[in-house]
Amino acid sequence: MKKLTFDLLKTDDGGSKARAGVIHTERGDIETPIFMPVGTRATVRGVPERDLHNAGAQIILGNTYHLYLRPGNDVLISQGGLHKFASWPKPILTDSGGYQVFSLAKLRKLTADGVTFRSHIDGSSHFFTPESVIEAQRAIGSDIMMVLDECPPHPCEHIYAKNSNEITMKWAKRCQVAVENSEPLYGKHQALFPIVQGSVYKDLREYSAKTLVDMDFEGYAIGGLSVGEPIPLLYEFTDFTTDFLPKDKPRYLMGVGTPANLLEGIARGIDMFDCVMPTRNGRNATIFTRMGGMNIKNMRYINDPRPIDEACTCYACTTYSRSYIRHLFTVQEMLAPMLASIHNIHFYVEIMKEARKHILDGTWSAWYPGMAATVGGKMVDGQ
Repeated sequence: MKKLTFDLLKTDDGGSKARAGVIHTERGDIETPIFMPVGTRATVRGVPERDLHNAGAQIILGNTYHLYLRPGNDVLISQGGLHKFASWPKPILTDSGGYQVFSLAKLRKLTADGVTFRSHIDGSSHFFTPESVIEAQRAIGSDIMMVLDECPPHPCEHIYAKNSNEITMKWAKRCQVAVENSEPLYGKHQALFPIVQGSVYKDLREYSAKTLVDMDFEGYAIGGLSVGEPIPLLYEFTDFTTDFLPKDKPRYLMGVGTPANLLEGIARGIDMFDCVMPTRNGRNATIFTRMGGMNIKNMRYINDPRPIDEACTCYACTTYSRSYIRHLFTVQEMLAPMLASIHNIHFYVEIMKEARKHILDGTWSAWYPGMAATVGGKMVDGQ
């Protein structure tokens, strides 16, 4: 089995940290920068695999917490892992479930050994340890696994963030040992990424990054941002943290974000992103375009024969009008959120492709400020 590797092809020479590269996995190459659609419960909600392929998605994300609860390790193993179960042949990354434990689960209890929590589904009690989340991700068969961590809330005191980070560092090592002491179930290498934590304290972020780099993982994630802190802090701490991460390994900013957030993250040295925003917003009739956001339920679209985005080649834009999609939302047809989600995923993937092209062409620094301002601007329909 071949380990995950990363080829850095080009770094922006215009003053930013933007970079383009290729992540090599046994299930295919991933061209970076990349957006990973979130398939929390073994599917990207409302988006068939066909449309993910048509959008050019190269990797999707699954979540260990949700997949552990349903369908469970036994079902996943009996089905040959998540790739076969979900009919997705390309790479998959799985979050360890730590964030969901701390955000969804009630009556949780954290110790140095792990975390006891009650399921948000039926209240049943469960115990996650670094070793058990590796076992669960072995059952899933993801190409990139994440360590178990604690994501501290924002705001939190320095002492809380420090103690939390110490636990995360110890759990990262235990996950690493668990990987070394086990084998993949489906004959494909599974890489392991740790998660840099430390809240909005630079001394903790630096310590966390340096400690994890010394452990020598195949890639690195930045967590604990986009959890309620002001956007300027998101950018500041992303920029700060990437200074301590290896240049020859992929960098993943977890749970971020808007199209503008992604472009700003690229400018600060990030290679990989994920977020539920394209599908969550799509379900609520908010659509992303190159002109800005659009609320497709706005009355101005009642007789608008144009596609959502005239420059877009997704199924929704090449098949239906704004008027029709607005009608579907008005009468609460399930096709409406599906079409909006298909478009939004396509848009996110395309904006990453375009960013990559500009980095490789040497035109990133001239292109990105205007694009970030446009996609991060006000709603085009005034709502």
